[in-house]
Amino acid sequence: MSEEILKDLNLEELRDKFLIFTRKAFQILPKMGKFSVLDIGCGSSMPTMEILGLSDAEIIGIDVDQDALDKLNLKIDRSEFSDRIKIINCSLYDVDFPEDYFDVLWEEGVLHILDLKKSLKVCKKLLKPNGFFVSLETIKWYEGNFNRFSKHGFKLIEQFLLPEEFWWTDYYSPLEKRLEELYKKYEGSPNLQKLERYVMEVKMVKKNPKEFDCGFYIFQKIDK
Repeated sequence: MSEEILKDLNLEELRDKFLIFTRKAFQILPKMGKFSVLDIGCGSSMPTMEILGLSDAEIIGIDVDQDALDKLNLKIDRSEFSDRIKIINCSLYDVDFPEDYFDVLWEEGVLHILDLKKSLKVCKKLLKPNGFFVSLETIKWYEGNFNRFSKHGFKLIEQFLLPEEFWWTDYYSPLEKRLEELYKKYEGSPNLQKLERYVMEVKMVKKNPKEFDCGFYIFQKIDK
């Protein structure tokens, strides 16, 4: 029953609306032919699959959530990209790749939950000279941490903001309606507890949607 509830919730349908911005961020990068990408905190990764479809990139996706990786592996098995992507269950701090290995590092909404100083050191080590680091984070978080990127050898080359309150209008507000319907449909089911985390997220964002306004920030590694 719990799997049925989560299937009805269908978060990926809501998250799909953000892929237009993933595409826009990707198109800012110069054309590179074949290149390597590390997708940090890839999850069940719609962005990963989008980038594969837009390019000849070879992608390594890392995450510590095995359930999400299992879902991603199913997508890969059903796709034409299985020879260009590898999924690893590990954290950014435990990756085992040589220095200057990746052309692009990509993360969407992951960096803010990590130790930023430690993460930027690892990212600089993994990224090739003049490589690119693409990051989606809230405007508020980014503005409070901008100087830390430059101190670790990353130069901002481009940025763009998502529409105001987009997380609320296009994700959490529809999610709120969907949750209300599911609570009615599965009334009395003990498996409704699976939805509690999403209820809490909706309440948090609804309280102040502007706090979650975000943007894409594209950096280039500049060796000092």
